[in-house]
Amino acid sequence: MTQHDSPSLPAHRPGASRQAPEAPDDTSPSCTTRPWMPALLYTLGFLTVYLLAICTPWGQRAENPWFYLGIQGGEAAWIYPLSGSVYGSTPLPPLELSAKPTVMAGLAVIVLLTLVRRCWRQGFAALGVAILAIGAKEVFKSTVPRPDLVGAPENLLDQGFPSGHTIIPAALTLAAVLVVSPRIRPYVATAGVLWLACIAAATATMGGHRPSEVLGATLLACACYGLATWLLPPAAAPGATRSPRALHVIALPLALIVALVSGARPDTLTRSLVSAATAFICAALVWYAAVGRPARTARRTRPALD
Repeated sequence: MTQHDSPSLPAHRPGASRQAPEAPDDTSPSCTTRPWMPALLYTLGFLTVYLLAICTPWGQRAENPWFYLGIQGGEAAWIYPLSGSVYGSTPLPPLELSAKPTVMAGLAVIVLLTLVRRCWRQGFAALGVAILAIGAKEVFKSTVPRPDLVGAPENLLDQGFPSGHTIIPAALTLAAVLVVSPRIRPYVATAGVLWLACIAAATATMGGHRPSEVLGATLLACACYGLATWLLPPAAAPGATRSPRALHVIALPLALIVALVSGARPDTLTRSLVSAATAFICAALVWYAAVGRPARTARRTRPALD
């Protein structure tokens, strides 16, 4: 009599049910594709701010009176004693003559961290972010003139877009998060956004730059950072940033407090609040670029478990 054999079953291996599913191949498109959209969005934001605030009559009319709000000059600002404008005083980096020493010191720290951690690709990318952002600011200010569309006074025609003092803390902060350990990256980003909030608010409230020039500098630095992280290979690109929940809760509120204090003036509430709001937006942009986006990218590429 013919017997019908039952389908053969795979042999049972102890612990097979507890074995984790095989990870997808590292060469799959989902793992090798780096996000290019942030770099594009930051670049479009930079160009949009420039075109609206600098290249339109109503944009110039909205910002030219900025320098006439309150007492002329920055002496009325609370942060003025730390600006370095007072004879014999030490400026808060990178204000006044401390700008170049701050850049050189920041680049030296990046090189030192690269040598200590031996993260060569991240180190070159960090140097590229700082040098490209600051260099692009110099090229943009020297080659792109500020058109006079409203008959402004001659002293308001100097090209100040983007702000050089603002781009230094923004670029150095974003460069630093590329070379530090992932464990301390959120803390470095927090310190950086507090520094940026202070400098951005001080620069705007003391009359050194218009709000659009401060915002444009931050967007330019973020665009350079987005380009660097896109060009880095997956193994060297910043991964998920695990930070304490409390740090996410307090980082931006602290930046807002710093911006309010740094932008405060007793002679004009409008200038104080607009300076603080602009500085807070700059801090939020850098925080999102340095901490927020890598964590969300990691969750999208995490393999699903059965």
